[in-house]
Amino acid sequence: MKTLFAALAMALALSACATQGAPPAAAPQIAVPEADFQRDRQSILAMAGDHRVTFDFKETAAFVADYEPIKPKESGGYEIVRVIEDTNTKISLQHILVMEMDNGQTFIIKHWRQDWLYEPASVLAYAGKGRWTLEAVPAAEAKGAWSQTVWQTDDSPRYGGVGRWRYDGGDARWTSGETWRPLARRDAVRNPPYDRYRAINRHALTPKGWVHEQDNAKMGLRGGVPTAIVHEFVINTYRRDGDFPVAKGDAYWTKTRDYWAAVRGFWDAAIAEGNGVTVAEEAENGSVTGPDLMGLADAVAAGAKTTEAAIAEARAVIAAATGAKLN
Repeated sequence: MKTLFAALAMALALSACATQGAPPAAAPQIAVPEADFQRDRQSILAMAGDHRVTFDFKETAAFVADYEPIKPKESGGYEIVRVIEDTNTKISLQHILVMEMDNGQTFIIKHWRQDWLYEPASVLAYAGKGRWTLEAVPAAEAKGAWSQTVWQTDDSPRYGGVGRWRYDGGDARWTSGETWRPLARRDAVRNPPYDRYRAINRHALTPKGWVHEQDNAKMGLRGGVPTAIVHEFVINTYRRDGDFPVAKGDAYWTKTRDYWAAVRGFWDAAIAEGNGVTVAEEAENGSVTGPDLMGLADAVAAGAKTTEAAIAEARAVIAAATGAKLN
């Protein structure tokens, strides 16, 4: 211990000598906003590519006496992440799962999507029980910030938040404020004593790819009051790896991207019409629209249905589920 204190004292003494006898250092240059903006853009775009992914979930501590944290769970697979829209201030990244089965078959599943918007005027926030609302973002909070909106496999909404990219400390990271989000399937199918997450979302770049970290408080009603039941830490690790059938994932997207572009347009229209959107949730599928919209995409990919016919049916599915006119 004495050795440690001596080392610290020596370091402080050397630091003092280095500064007291030297002329004042030049004031650090402040990065121009355009440079900051471009740096943020490159950080977001760096998440695109081909990856081996691991999903780690761990409940850490219970906050009510009658709940015991469940055992940690880990799963994984491969994903391609593609830039499907880049209009400078908006970047959209589509995740596609590529799963190789023991029997030699390859299954392609359109996974989640993340949309990034610079200095957003509003963000789509989860309001509970199948309702999402557009919430205004104060100008001071939006300045220099990015919103991230996450969408489910069928492009229905999941959650949104606002934060800033930071680079101090040697890592590039974006952290949201606390946001509400619906239960993921892994929890919803267990019929747990909580019905939503209060979460902080973080994305950080690594030398081999990037990580998506989530600090989740699993919330349930106790005496009519939202109460933290248990905390959970989630880390999804994306490592660059092209040793899987990447071409099959890209082929699926080539066949279905026009269909999915129309589906995104229908959801956007429904949200604009209602200043948010209401769509019922299911434990197995997220939004009730999931099975129909995903099935239509599979039919297009298989050549069993034309894109035009699938788009017409998708419009009807979303209109029926949301009550939107979608003219």
